[in-house]
Amino acid sequence: MTRLTSFASPSRRGVLKGATAVGAAALVTPWGTPLRAQPVRGGTLRMGMAYGSTTDSFDPGTWENDFMIFQAHTRNNFLTEIAADGTLVPELAESWEASDDATEWTFTIRSGVEFHSGHILTAEDVIASINYHRGEDSTSAAAPIVADITDMRADGMNVIFTLANGNADFPFIMSDYHLPILPAREDGTIDPLTQDGCGPFRIVEFEFGVGASYARHEGYWKEGLPYFDALEQISIFDSAARQNALISGEVDYIDTADLNTVHLLEQAPGVNVLSITGTQHYGFPMDTRAAPFDDVNIRLALKYGINRQQLVDTILNGYGSLGNDHPIGPGQRFFNTELEQREYDPERMQFHLREAGLESLDVDIHLADAAFAGALDAGVLFAESAAAGGINLNVVREPNDGYWSNVWMQQPFCGTYWGGRPTEDWMFATSYAEGVPWNETYWSHERFNELLVSARAELDESLRREQYFEMQQIVSDEGGIIIPMFAAYVGAYSDSLAHPDQIASNWRNDGHRLGERWWFAS
Repeated sequence: MTRLTSFASPSRRGVLKGATAVGAAALVTPWGTPLRAQPVRGGTLRMGMAYGSTTDSFDPGTWENDFMIFQAHTRNNFLTEIAADGTLVPELAESWEASDDATEWTFTIRSGVEFHSGHILTAEDVIASINYHRGEDSTSAAAPIVADITDMRADGMNVIFTLANGNADFPFIMSDYHLPILPAREDGTIDPLTQDGCGPFRIVEFEFGVGASYARHEGYWKEGLPYFDALEQISIFDSAARQNALISGEVDYIDTADLNTVHLLEQAPGVNVLSITGTQHYGFPMDTRAAPFDDVNIRLALKYGINRQQLVDTILNGYGSLGNDHPIGPGQRFFNTELEQREYDPERMQFHLREAGLESLDVDIHLADAAFAGALDAGVLFAESAAAGGINLNVVREPNDGYWSNVWMQQPFCGTYWGGRPTEDWMFATSYAEGVPWNETYWSHERFNELLVSARAELDESLRREQYFEMQQIVSDEGGIIIPMFAAYVGAYSDSLAHPDQIASNWRNDGHRLGERWWFAS
């Protein structure tokens, strides 16, 4: 690991020193800075980020928080890219085409792409990079989404993928942030801990859980990009410290604004709020192997015990919408418009407790604000609403650092956040399919898994819609996760920054490509 000993600006000490200075001070002016000028090159973008952990790694199969996802797109390129308007566009693959049954895909790889090390991209790099995530012994979080690949072969600058089953969404999968294209070694494998990449910036210094600094990759193949000379990521977990760093000018951008003070935006001159709706959702996963969560009635009692509107109004300050205990957002292609919205209902809670043979229930939930902004407050509100239905919910406060390695998928009831995925299949295959590494509830459902396979290969749109509707119903009624709310991505930035007219909604930070797409206003 390359150690990062210092930053040019701001110092970590300086950021934290000002943590209490925000107080009741305002944050930002209304979002929507117009495109004032043509992009110009130069300057160092300084980003204050709410995430990052000392347990992070350069291994792409382990990336799970926004700090590492952002570095993935800052340092690397992928075969395909999700554009700001949500469409899929070429990146390292110039083009692709499929067989009639979508079981064979041919990607034409871009020629002349230079890695930071000077290595020139080949088809063998692509095969080695994807192969890293495949196989029975793979622990990569991307293993489930590449599991259907049965063969890859190079033909010049073409890579031909053969799939066990047809998948009309396969090119979308190649944009996943776990699948950067890295240089192959002589033995046909990649070094998963390499700091090399072919993205817009190269690493200068990096310290997990603290920060990173980058310099522009002068050999970058996208003409004219990036605009910034350099970029700095700084982990600032405390929301007041993060916002104060922006207001005081120590950073230019923060990825997560404090929604408790977002109503004071107009009192902070020179700062803008960025609110983008998408597929991001917050939840409370339950380990369905462990008592009492192995009983679907207990899971339903807890689902009826949460006041969703209260959380949207209080935790999100209205910057979001109600969730219905499944991960598909209303803007997605096959969102189930017929599924009844679950509401807070203490009587239904008591009914399901009785069905489980109980009159009351005592249970712990393990939370830290690293799970999502306001997670601890959400837990307190959840406990208050659940008490009316006979559930005593004890909120256990956990440390932010190490939350994703020590609490998530370790404790039987905790908090989580997901940025969502571009397609229904991708989201379900990542976290709901039986046995996948990120099935955070350890849930298994025979009918759901049958539908997952059949819907993926279904070319009839109406039949596919019916299948995804049923899958959402199953997850909502029988799954192991409570998803009370979909949250807008709410960040803030200095008006010294400028950006394109359209900003991506597939992830925060302009699809985590802000470093490539934004610039300093002249």
